[in-house]
Amino acid sequence: MTQGPRNPIESVVSSHQKLLDELPFDDTTDFEDAKRGLIATADSCVIRNEDGGVVWDNDSYAFVSGQAPESVNPSLWRQSTLTSMQGLYEVIPDLVYQVRGFDASNLTLIEGDQGVIAVDPLVSAETAAAALDLYREHRGQRPVTAVIYTHCHADHYGGVKGVTTQEDVDAGRCAVFAPEKFVEHLVTEWVYAGGAMARRISYMYGTVLDRGPQGQVGVGLGQTNSTGAITLINPTIEITETGQEHTVDGLRIVFQLAPGTEAPAEMHFYLPDHQALCVAENATHTQHNLLTLRGAEVRDAHAWAHYVQEMIDMFGRTAETIFSPHHWPMWGNERIVEFLSLQRDLYAYMHDQTLRLLNKGYTGIEIAEMMTLPPALEKAWHTRGYYGSVSHNVKAIYQRYMGWFDGNPAHLWQHPPEEQGKRYVEYMGGSAAVLERARKSFDDGDLRWVAEVVSHVVFAEPDNTEAKELLADALEQLGYGAENGTWRNIYLAGAYELRRGNFGTPVSSRSADTLAQLTPPQIFDALAVQIDGPRSWDDVIKLDVVLPDADTTYRVLLRNGVLTHTAAPASTPADVTITVPANRLFAALTAADPTDAGAQISGDGSALARLAGYIDAPDPDFEIVMP
Repeated sequence: MTQGPRNPIESVVSSHQKLLDELPFDDTTDFEDAKRGLIATADSCVIRNEDGGVVWDNDSYAFVSGQAPESVNPSLWRQSTLTSMQGLYEVIPDLVYQVRGFDASNLTLIEGDQGVIAVDPLVSAETAAAALDLYREHRGQRPVTAVIYTHCHADHYGGVKGVTTQEDVDAGRCAVFAPEKFVEHLVTEWVYAGGAMARRISYMYGTVLDRGPQGQVGVGLGQTNSTGAITLINPTIEITETGQEHTVDGLRIVFQLAPGTEAPAEMHFYLPDHQALCVAENATHTQHNLLTLRGAEVRDAHAWAHYVQEMIDMFGRTAETIFSPHHWPMWGNERIVEFLSLQRDLYAYMHDQTLRLLNKGYTGIEIAEMMTLPPALEKAWHTRGYYGSVSHNVKAIYQRYMGWFDGNPAHLWQHPPEEQGKRYVEYMGGSAAVLERARKSFDDGDLRWVAEVVSHVVFAEPDNTEAKELLADALEQLGYGAENGTWRNIYLAGAYELRRGNFGTPVSSRSADTLAQLTPPQIFDALAVQIDGPRSWDDVIKLDVVLPDADTTYRVLLRNGVLTHTAAPASTPADVTITVPANRLFAALTAADPTDAGAQISGDGSALARLAGYIDAPDPDFEIVMP
């Protein structure tokens, strides 16, 4: 089944017109800010890796201009028009510059006495290098004297080796700043659950969708993620408290920690001598995620609002410029304080009203349907739901406080989707009857119900072509209507797979550079979550891991299907011992032959082989829209 895409139906077109009438599309302030300070654009914003493969193509979004087509929500079209702009921009003369449109995030460059500080160096080394080249072409060959990671998501550190080298960092020529527990949280988010996240990212970002009015137009926070080499250099200086001040390449920088907000490890910083504030990803030109649709820890809306208020208290009286690793800057103290105040109110309102209503007995799904933002927040472009949304953020707040269970006993032990599907279809009179009714609902514009009901048919009868076609059509129309960029991509990606089959996982969360930075305990934990418990619970394996360069020996024990580790001296002999340099440990434990990774093995080699055989690697191509 390879039909589509189809044209938008009347109910979708009508909803777009309603939005055009309600929102202040005549307000062009964001466009003025986004264009301000443009120095130069790249002749072509197509970036390739060493093998010639394209890792970034901003030129493919050239179609995003002018009036919104009927197949794209006009508010999302406006946002994508802004986020698709590319080039080198002057934010503060002779001090702060940004390269925008070279990845999902911005590369901010702050000029110091001897060189330049690189802030949040994009997703990939290739795009970061290209962005730095554009800067140097117009501002000179300044060396990178420091890197600042504002938080622990890949689009804020992954391109670091495109702007500096491990050798320069080790030699002290380039410092790397990050909030405390940066690497710890990076590992728990991107390594432990990285396999599932990578698959879902391909839906969320519409990775394989065609770029065009009936395909991917952006994600609200930017256009998409680049697909080059994700690199990592560990921080050399951790920020451990708010108010911590460092002089970096002649510039005074005051840091503010904001843990548990957009990332579990996140910080803002201020240049007091220049009245310039970097807000990281906690105050951008969109409502952000409290639970990203790729999956992650639920973020704390209450803490988010608190840290924005603290930012106002610390810097709001003097800040004249505000900039972020996403979107475009703003200027003027009064505007900045109002912007931050509305962002604070956004997260505080959703948090407080969700708690008010859950304490009246409403569930997350019910509260999401009831929640309406105050008029001031509804009308502000930067609080619109292009990346996060009121709907899924409210459900996230409910989940944070109450968990997955809504209290209804009928929902405590439900059948899984395939079994539900079979029973629903049978109770509704068979698939033909369901589809007949669903087509009428489709014609009536009740797309949400069509998607829910027909999904049961697809899970009950995976080979039912008619059901897959109708479900794909419904998801496509829901995508056309979505103001949220990631919702659009998820709907359209689902339609794509229903029509063309599983597209797999085009991106990986497990870059070699990231894995090389793991500590031994993090490596053991990463392996522990891959152990097939039922297959291994009758086996006992005692493995000693000797790291001569670290002068440490770990006892790794498989018992009852659980892999544990300790550095305490063992009281019993090991079945097998592996001796390996610490920086080769991950490679040795995951290689078919550990000696190929420079390891030495003594004792019962079959025990090591048994252990390797119990590792159940993530499935990068698991089904989402199909059973």
